[in-house]
Amino acid sequence: MDIDDWLHRSGLGRYAGAFRANDIGLDVLPDLTDADLKELGVSLGDRRRFLKAASLLREETRKPHRRMGPDEPGKGASRPPPGAERRQLTVMFVDLVGSTALSTRLDPEDTRELIGAYHACVTAVLERLGGFVAKYLGDGVLAYFGYPQASESDAEQAVRAALEIVEAVRALDTLGGIALQVRIGIATGLVVVGDLIGRGAAEERAVVGEAPNLAARLQALAEPDTIVVAETTHRLIGNLFECLDLGTVEAKGFSVPVQAYRVLGPGAVESRFEALRTGPVPLVGRDRELHHLLETWAQVQSGAGRVALISGDAGVGKSRLLAAVQEEVRPEPHHCLRFFCAPHLRDSPLLPIVAHLERAAGFARGDAPEVRRDKLARLLAPFSLPPADTALLAELLSLSVRTGLIPELTSNRKRERTFAALLRWLEGLAEQQPVLMIFEDVHWIDPSSREFLDLAVTRTARLRLLLLVTSRPDFASPWSGQPDVMSLGLARISGPDAADLVREISGSALPHATVAEIVERTDGVPLFIEELTKAVLEAGTSNVLAAASPATPAVPATLHASLLARLDRLDPATRAAAQAGAVIGREFTRELIAASADLTEAELEAAMDRLARAELVFCRSDGQEIIYLFKHALVRDVAYGTLLRDRRRQLHAAVARALRQRFPELVEKTPEVLARHLTEAGEGTQAVQYWLEAGRRAASRSADREAVSHLRHGLDVVAGLLASPERDRIELDFQLGIGTPLIALTGWSGPEVSVAYERASALCESLGETQRLVPALFGLASNRVVRGETHTALCVAERCAVIAKRQGSPADQLLAHRARGAALMQPVNCKRPASTSRPSRGSTTRSAIEISPRSALRTHGPPGSRSWRWFSGDSAIPTRPGGLLSWAPGTRKT
Repeated sequence: MDIDDWLHRSGLGRYAGAFRANDIGLDVLPDLTDADLKELGVSLGDRRRFLKAASLLREETRKPHRRMGPDEPGKGASRPPPGAERRQLTVMFVDLVGSTALSTRLDPEDTRELIGAYHACVTAVLERLGGFVAKYLGDGVLAYFGYPQASESDAEQAVRAALEIVEAVRALDTLGGIALQVRIGIATGLVVVGDLIGRGAAEERAVVGEAPNLAARLQALAEPDTIVVAETTHRLIGNLFECLDLGTVEAKGFSVPVQAYRVLGPGAVESRFEALRTGPVPLVGRDRELHHLLETWAQVQSGAGRVALISGDAGVGKSRLLAAVQEEVRPEPHHCLRFFCAPHLRDSPLLPIVAHLERAAGFARGDAPEVRRDKLARLLAPFSLPPADTALLAELLSLSVRTGLIPELTSNRKRERTFAALLRWLEGLAEQQPVLMIFEDVHWIDPSSREFLDLAVTRTARLRLLLLVTSRPDFASPWSGQPDVMSLGLARISGPDAADLVREISGSALPHATVAEIVERTDGVPLFIEELTKAVLEAGTSNVLAAASPATPAVPATLHASLLARLDRLDPATRAAAQAGAVIGREFTRELIAASADLTEAELEAAMDRLARAELVFCRSDGQEIIYLFKHALVRDVAYGTLLRDRRRQLHAAVARALRQRFPELVEKTPEVLARHLTEAGEGTQAVQYWLEAGRRAASRSADREAVSHLRHGLDVVAGLLASPERDRIELDFQLGIGTPLIALTGWSGPEVSVAYERASALCESLGETQRLVPALFGLASNRVVRGETHTALCVAERCAVIAKRQGSPADQLLAHRARGAALMQPVNCKRPASTSRPSRGSTTRSAIEISPRSALRTHGPPGSRSWRWFSGDSAIPTRPGGLLSWAPGTRKT
């Protein structure tokens, strides 16, 4: 655990940047005083929280600790969450090549020492790069990335660790100089992880899912000292690494061949943003910010240096905005310097500067040292730097220099001279041409690069230099408020802009409803919009969002880890509150979560306060109750997705109980809310009643789309009930209920209308429900009429008339008249089976008689009666008094 993790777990994550800026780590944290915290800008309330948490840390550090041995996998990592949960995981299998042959050649004690050294070597790399050692399998190692603490770079870190493991094991100093080699397989996917199995030394955190099995199979396919990754992992690492496509390979236990890639080494793409994108990303909704930066660039060209601090949440578009600036200024003479910070480089001094110099000099993989020295000399030659400066920069790039070029200096003095050399190089560039200098993701900056950046900021004003610095909001910038320094905060883009971005990415290939759904779920975060849109396109259907089950929400794998990382920083009680809130929905009231969560009032109050301070939820009051809203819909989806099925059912059942007992007015207004919770709780018999009520309520308000949606949900639940006459009666209610709103949406001829009335008719027949058979047959006959299947329509209408007459209901008899009249009105070239005769020439006259209100209502009811309303109700077939007769051939309008 580092200082950032500790602050986030203590609900103080907003101060992480300030602590890093002042070089405060866990070693000095317990010694900070109230005065120190005040100087750091910590509020009074948070100072009290800090001191309380620090006292607990102080007590923890006083407890005796022992070194973790190879027999204790995972004990040195962050504390795992209690119990098992669903999560996306990157799984690594490491296998020692030829271990069986070694055991036959060596003494058992020598073998034991060799395997122990190998385990220790692999474990050290894994833990340094964030891996969780789950199990030692003889000469193999099973490790997880993304557990117990998720990170947005889990897959990347796993591959970096694999590359280091290959080199570290190869370099092991072993007994008798035996060269060791490994094979490594890596796969990413949804798993259930966290169940404790075994006891004592055999205890482990089990993982269940496809990813561990696939990782094991890929490891078996790898050549010695190579790394093979699955398609899912390859998609997440993008072009951060150079990979060889192995095509599809047969893997034991998998029914179809799997796509595999061999990792060759780090990629050549300099920007993380570019490396993780599969294609160009349109810039939408940033015209104002782009215009402002280009105006600033114009000032720089005239000699006035500027610094722009660009801050925004992950995915909000900082890197894309910088790319747009570079595109706009590319035609103009200038130098462009790009420095990239990354989470795995936080402890690597000046590596962003080193990486840029290597790229600028044109270093290639495999270059000999003398070749690299020549390339560096050519890069620096135009600036006439002193020989000592050139030597210091060569040493910075790990190139040996001639003795005497660098005087004997203390460590601090050499550091100062190196910075001075870098600054003289920067000044030389600015004298030649204006300089666009970019420092990305400084929330991950190492202390030495931060020191160089401080010096560069102080010199910017007198150089033709535009320095663009990007960071996330929790980075406390020390340069804000200085002369020639401006701050630019990037907010989420608007709904219309988000819709435009979806259409730009999809090429306008998605239906309007799908675009609207993506906009709603992504909350104006461009990265979320991009990845969710691509996920929909890759799925090949616009229904992928609707098809996502609550257990597996439509959260792209590329976003899952970064969203889960925010939840993993929470303490157990706060995490439980987030999960309970996620079960209720994106928005929920304090009263409802209090009634359904397994937390005391004090625990819940503290948990919700921490969630709000961590900016995972927004809190507001309407004067009567406190309302919470997840900041991002996808954060809610990920929190919900971590719950196992049984726990989800328990929480949904608790919400359903609370709704019925304490919120009856809400249930009356929105029965679909209770229906959803009962469905997810597995209480289908109760759920269908509320789905039916919700459908009828929506239909009565002409909300036909909502009515169809509710009734379809109910039919899905009905399908899972045990077969019985009662189940069939419930289904009949739904099939009859869904017909009318379907007609309003698709017309009488829709295939879904046909299915509904066919099924309703069949259910009536099997149940003997003759009193509801006439409306079902009427619907079926009308469907066949509009589809041009006149013979079938007439047969169904005749049956409808027989049953209506038998039952004696005026309303039913009017429906039968209407059905027969509509069928008889069809022209002579109607569709019919070949064996049947054409309708007689007098069919239209008969139809007029059947439908005529004057003749039908004379028998079955006066105007205004229920029979009249049945007869003259809305339909695709005009039946207002005289309506049909106005277009029936051979009749006159009455």
